[in-house]
Amino acid sequence: MNSSGRTAAEGRHLPAASGTRAVASSHQRSLELRSRTNSVLTLALLCRESHLLWRPAHPTLATVSSEGLPQARTVVLRKADRASGRLEIHTNLFSPKVAELKATPVAALHVWDSGSRLQIRVQADAVIAHGDDVAETWSRVPEQSRTAYSLGSVPGSLIPEALAYESTPDAAAFAVVHLHIRLMDLLHLGSQHRRAQFVREGGWVGNWVAP
Repeated sequence: MNSSGRTAAEGRHLPAASGTRAVASSHQRSLELRSRTNSVLTLALLCRESHLLWRPAHPTLATVSSEGLPQARTVVLRKADRASGRLEIHTNLFSPKVAELKATPVAALHVWDSGSRLQIRVQADAVIAHGDDVAETWSRVPEQSRTAYSLGSVPGSLIPEALAYESTPDAAAFAVVHLHIRLMDLLHLGSQHRRAQFVREGGWVGNWVAP
């Protein structure tokens, strides 16, 4: 049942004009869809209201390899912008994921929060930024984190020993991946399972779907 008192069947289509938001509560163990004027439902809103932005802060990012195979890895969600519906992660410019996203600029992101029993799946278009375009962002990266961005050893390349790799920071190896959300799929595994999808096209239209 939604906040207006209607059942999921009665309120299956959620008008884009009023906007919607999904609030996950570890106490309520339920997914509610509520009206919110002039707001866009994005991962940022969910993260802020269910504390998912920093718990977990390490979602799984999936891309497509040059062989057409799925490639998944854990990443750090650095930023979520509600107004633009955009997420941000950082990576080494020479990592395989960058090459994969340049060849096939779409990605999927998966978040699971065990406390609220909420799964979030995101489909997004990916844009890679580097060089002067990310200089300001690079200036804010902590010194201890910069070692992940080095020109010495290409991520995934063969090395003779476990620690035989270069980790000297270099801004030229730093890249930002902007993920522009197309679709969000939310599944709440409470006592009664609930699932909703939100599509960006048409102004973030939301619908209940079968779990």
